Amino acid sequence: MDAEEEYARYREDAKVLAAVGACVRDQAARIDVRLPKAVADAAVAAWRREESGGLEDGREESREQYVLRDQAAELALIGAAVAERGRPDGAHVVVALDVEGAGAAARVASSDRSWYQV
Repeated sequence: MDAEEEYARYREDAKVLAAVGACVRDQAARIDVRLPKAVADAAVAAWRREESGGLEDGREESREQYVLRDQAAELALIGAAVAERGRPDGAHVVVALDVEGAGAAARVASSDRSWYQV
């Protein structure tokens, strides 16, 4: 099998993964997540922060810069959910997160071994 055939198969696999994702999204649109209060507060702060909107000198973002900005945007959306519908639970905050945002956060936690506790 040559590389072109492999990537054709990967494209088909991606379609199946998207179908699985659609099933997950439809069956679990939101999931309750319990966050430590400091983490919830940091997410809300990300939501409320004013950003400049990208590179100011007209340069294009590197792949790493794009990924970091995308992750910050996911955090801000989680912060919006916390601000809107989070409810205190002792030293934690419980919030119903969209499955997409929860999945994005879980993926970052799984792939990034340098994360730290807030």
